[in-house]
Amino acid sequence: MEIAQLNIYPVKSLQGISLSQSVLQEHGLAWDRRWMLVDAQQRFVTQRQLPALATIGVELTDEHLVLSHPAVDPLRLPLAEPEGNLRLVNVWNDHCKARPESEEVTRWLEAALGEQAQGLSLVRFATEFSRAVEEDFLDGGSAHTYFADGYPFLITTTGSLNALNQALVDGGQSPVPMNRFRPNIVIKCDQAWAEDHWVTLSAQSGNFQLTLRKACKRCKIITIDQQSAAVPAPAEPLKTLVVLNTQPTLKGAHFGQNATLLVGAGSVIRVGDALAAVVREI
Repeated sequence: MEIAQLNIYPVKSLQGISLSQSVLQEHGLAWDRRWMLVDAQQRFVTQRQLPALATIGVELTDEHLVLSHPAVDPLRLPLAEPEGNLRLVNVWNDHCKARPESEEVTRWLEAALGEQAQGLSLVRFATEFSRAVEEDFLDGGSAHTYFADGYPFLITTTGSLNALNQALVDGGQSPVPMNRFRPNIVIKCDQAWAEDHWVTLSAQSGNFQLTLRKACKRCKIITIDQQSAAVPAPAEPLKTLVVLNTQPTLKGAHFGQNATLLVGAGSVIRVGDALAAVVREI
């Protein structure tokens, strides 16, 4: 097995960036989910509420976070920490400390997306604050993340996508690309659903080891085209995943595994890295 893709999503629920390599950190790949959009009540806003967020492109330069949209000129935000008072924001049931970016972002979002973006603001995770991962699946350990839904890494495999797409085609539907699932690490693996049986995933070089913690339950975001924000087939591929029942003991649709870093903080992870998995005993 080897790594087929590496992806980061610097701004939660905007477009991702594909990389050839990244730095592994305990909270995720470098720059992943550092920023997030919030409403007037400081609650996180994603494609669940506003599918049009999928139309906003994201780029990182040495000095700037760059947002782009066909309707407006790009917006460049310094990577240097913004000044201003800390703000308390919500991600699901977690209260996180963040720093607000310039109000220019709010004006830019409204110009790009119209009234549906009214009142949104962009915040940056305050790195002196630690957001803990739920303890139920950590086997007595601990982990933390930034603005990801709950875990620092999301791992998927090509074999599982191939199996899902075959089921979609067999049902008269169109196949979907991997970006629907917004993974951080995509593993080239021929066996469908193999990741659901892995305990750990390690670089054969010994540089890093990831522990797979919890199956990822999917929501309506996977029905949204991650470039146009269109929904080509309502309820798909959610409906097909439910029928496939990849997690028989759990309700809902599942695809991929949430993971934490066990060994290798600060090391470089690359597309093409050879991997070895430890399989859970049945």
